Amino acid sequence: MALRIEIDHTDGAARTGRMITDRGVIETPVFMPVGTRAAVKTLDTSDLERLGPPIVLGNTYHLMERPGADLIERMGGLHTFMDWSGHLLTDSGGYQIFSLEPKVSEESAVFKSVYDGSAVDLSPERSVQVQEQLGADIAMVLDVCPPLPSAREVQVDALERTLRWAERSKAAHTREDQAQFGIVQGGIDLEMRADSAQRTVDIGFDGYAIGGLSVGEDRTEMIPALAAATAELPTDKPRYFMGLGDPVGLVEAVANGVDMFDCVLPTRLARHGTALTSEGRLNLRNLKFAEDDGPIDPGFDHPWSNRFSRAYIRHLLVTNEPTAGRIITLHNLAWLSDLTAQMRAAIEAGTFAELRQSVLDVWVR
Repeated sequence: MALRIEIDHTDGAARTGRMITDRGVIETPVFMPVGTRAAVKTLDTSDLERLGPPIVLGNTYHLMERPGADLIERMGGLHTFMDWSGHLLTDSGGYQIFSLEPKVSEESAVFKSVYDGSAVDLSPERSVQVQEQLGADIAMVLDVCPPLPSAREVQVDALERTLRWAERSKAAHTREDQAQFGIVQGGIDLEMRADSAQRTVDIGFDGYAIGGLSVGEDRTEMIPALAAATAELPTDKPRYFMGLGDPVGLVEAVANGVDMFDCVLPTRLARHGTALTSEGRLNLRNLKFAEDDGPIDPGFDHPWSNRFSRAYIRHLLVTNEPTAGRIITLHNLAWLSDLTAQMRAAIEAGTFAELRQSVLDVWVR
């Protein structure tokens, strides 16, 4: 088996565990930085090594386009290509594909390349093949990710096609050293979410992802849909919420038994001058920080948060120095890593409800 999870502690539905692979151990809950094109924006692998995330995400669609899966395979696979010894997960690129208004048939999705406008034809089997060439530790099946809101018939069609594509993806998968995760769809309809989860589990994967949420719906709609899905997922398999990275979303998902997350939010915010802090979002471009000699977040004792003053970082931002984005990216990723560590400690101590409420008190406005 390419991957297994051992659950160590529970507090309600929240849980801590260890995902164990041939490469090593990933403590959960875990946040995965997004390295779409084999790099986390503004960072290099040595930065990641100092940050210490046990797993990083790459994007199948973008990597198959540039530089190409064949080239990466010739270079020894994605780990060697980016000189990263930690774990890698490759998303199928389904979310990006379906943002490009593809022509979807039973066989595949056909869409225009974002790089040169040429036609790209991606089937479930082709996605599996590319991910096996890339050689990530965890590969995702190709799913159909409709926008929200969508008409019920659109959601039903996406759910059913995702299930059929999942069966094809599993049949095409050949690498014994690579885990494969199925993806649950169903929009915000509770019955559809439960049905999708049950039938995806029936196909049988190494882990299960919740897709098609955190795409603009209200949180009061997202959480019940998430709960409906996780209630049907096995407790002895990892659970992954795709595309979730805000502090409230993370604690709410962990409260519903989710183990893994990824999102571009911390890096995207950083490039626009916004830091995640113990007091909420902090826009470091604001004039009030022009002479502020304090660290990014006085409540977070970390070298990347304490070394540079808010005044210095604001200076870099207003003069368009790329270093600003790098400094804040390092801070944001370290801050989120610390939040997941706090969640693991709270679950172990049986105090997760108190931690969850403290996060809501700061971040829900």
